Amino acid sequence: VVDLNGDAPIQNAVILVDGERITAIGSADEVSIEDGTEIIDVSGTWLIPGLMNMHTHYGLVLPGKMAAELAHETEGELTLRMAHAAREVLQAGVTTTRSPGDAKHGDIALMKAINKGQAVGPRIYSAGESLIITGGHGSEHGVEYADGPYELMKAARREISAGASWVKILISGGIATDGGDISKALMTPEEINAVVDAAHRFGAKVAAHSGSSNATNIAIDAGIDSIEHGYTLDRAVLKKMAKHGTWLVPTIVVSQPATADFFEKIGSPQWYLDRRDSVGKEHWKALETAIEEGVNIALGTDQLPHEPNDGTTATAREAQYYVEAGMTPLQALRAATIEPARMLEADDEIGSLEVGKYADIVAVDRDPTEDITALGNILFVMKGGHTYRNKIEN
Repeated sequence: VVDLNGDAPIQNAVILVDGERITAIGSADEVSIEDGTEIIDVSGTWLIPGLMNMHTHYGLVLPGKMAAELAHETEGELTLRMAHAAREVLQAGVTTTRSPGDAKHGDIALMKAINKGQAVGPRIYSAGESLIITGGHGSEHGVEYADGPYELMKAARREISAGASWVKILISGGIATDGGDISKALMTPEEINAVVDAAHRFGAKVAAHSGSSNATNIAIDAGIDSIEHGYTLDRAVLKKMAKHGTWLVPTIVVSQPATADFFEKIGSPQWYLDRRDSVGKEHWKALETAIEEGVNIALGTDQLPHEPNDGTTATAREAQYYVEAGMTPLQALRAATIEPARMLEADDEIGSLEVGKYADIVAVDRDPTEDITALGNILFVMKGGHTYRNKIEN
């Protein structure tokens, strides 16, 4: 069992599970096993907590061929597509996700079905539908959205009423919208403050899509909980994030070469690829700087967690990029487990293998604190005491 605090792993380990939770953990000579206990033999593997991905759009639609193929998707078809994705996410070892904006509250319906045992998938923390401003990222030409603090405040309350525990705002331009500078602040300070205040009053957190240092600076002052992407963030604003404890969900994989095959597969138009390429170097520098400055980082991909990337999954490749940008393998593993749990304020329930926590357990074939690429070879997946994947032959 890998120790997330950097101590020596537990060799020849035994984890006892009763129902959904861990009841004992230790070496085989320390933990007694009662007669009649079901034994799952995963010897020869390394056990880690279930992985987490904090930027997962189950109903993802991107410009180009993908958008054209899904243009007339019904709500029923969307629901089935999301449910299929959830099963695949779990197979990739990801037992907890945050959904920062999905269409028609499909992710909230999926979350409820999973929680009731009516569907199979990871734990989902949802932001409902993203709050879009007219002309901003995610908008369609000629369509009016929520504008001004009062309309956005009402929109935030609507998402929380629908079941969202997070609210997602889009405060700068983005890669996937043809228009609006990625590095410019498009949402006003009054609008940002109104949403954060409204959400926090209901105990919900707020995530902000931002590629802009100026917009991020305003959002930090407003009390934003997480910044998504951070394409062009400079050192000054990253220092401020570190000081305030603001979380960064980098989604670095979307702007780097590993995703080239994915964008070719979905038929991304040239304008989209050009916008993506325009921020790649700055995005990488922002990640390196964030690591140097000690910003809180939680792994997220802005792709489905199991999506093939560079011979591995999007989740595993994201973690590999963190190591290439300056993290130790242990830090990258924490960014995929206990750190997201901290961001969700759920680290008393998930994120590490400890007595009393949910039995979300993943087995890999080597020590990820020595070789982070181990996250690309998931041999066993348990979520809440139920086995969903077992490729171990013992």
